[in-house]
Amino acid sequence: MFEQLTRRDFNKQLIGSVCSTGLIGNVLAAGTDGSSRPFQLNYIVASCMYGKLPLETILQEVPKTGAEYLEIWAERHGNQREQIDELGVEKTKQLFNKYNVKLGSFTCFKYGLFNMQGEMDLVQQLGGDMVICNSGGPKGLKGAELKAAIKKFAEKLKPHVDAAAEKGVIIGLENHGGGLINDPDTQRWLMDALPAKNFGIALAPYHLEQNPEMIGKLITDLDERLVHFQGWQHGMGCIKKLPKEQELLQLPGRGDLNFVPLLAALKKINYQGRTEIFMHPVPRGIPILPTAEQVTAEINRSRAYLEKCLKQA
Repeated sequence: MFEQLTRRDFNKQLIGSVCSTGLIGNVLAAGTDGSSRPFQLNYIVASCMYGKLPLETILQEVPKTGAEYLEIWAERHGNQREQIDELGVEKTKQLFNKYNVKLGSFTCFKYGLFNMQGEMDLVQQLGGDMVICNSGGPKGLKGAELKAAIKKFAEKLKPHVDAAAEKGVIIGLENHGGGLINDPDTQRWLMDALPAKNFGIALAPYHLEQNPEMIGKLITDLDERLVHFQGWQHGMGCIKKLPKEQELLQLPGRGDLNFVPLLAALKKINYQGRTEIFMHPVPRGIPILPTAEQVTAEINRSRAYLEKCLKQA
């Protein structure tokens, strides 16, 4: 069922499938009308940036950040996914419509990569188009053993990618630290092993060596297989409790990572997916700053930095 695609064929075929399934807001469908608009970032907000505040409160903030889309996170990072269960599909749709926000994706760490088909159904019902998860283990493999494990992993994933395709949903794999798919080589090898038109990388620079040129090259190598991009750097990490000023170093413009080469690479490949300004607080589940207004202002601070970088790219 899987077609052998070149990276250039990937985008063309995905756009065709988007048109046929009617996914107006699809992550890779934007900007395909042949217009000569200047390259721009398409922002999405992660609900967990606001901790466990009510979904309605967060939806009111999204347009203030320059974003059209919201990504839903579950416990332990947030609880907006659980709030949707309490609200039900129709009331959730009404809330999104009330504030003129679109659902983009669900991050599904709670369920795991091979248990997301129910989440795919809900994403589809709510008008979204993507589910995101990490690969999990095994860890520490090298050489031929690592390549064999990636091939085995790709085979195991195929039925789930098939199911997602039938539902009109994209699977984004996050390069989470400590997992099988983490560094640039493992990402490239997996993309070659599983050339499905609705499967790609949800790139988290936090989990990579903080080398902007290396990350930029990975972005250009991924090309159309990059389906989600997090504006997120390592800073001083997100594992131990730190003073807030040090914790915020994960955000673009706060820490030392120069995002200009990353933005230049996104521009080079004409990246049409969504960009998410992101960090993890310690402990998980709290807003990155005490109030919704402060969170929004901090997202906008990073957005201003990324827009400045884009002008230099």
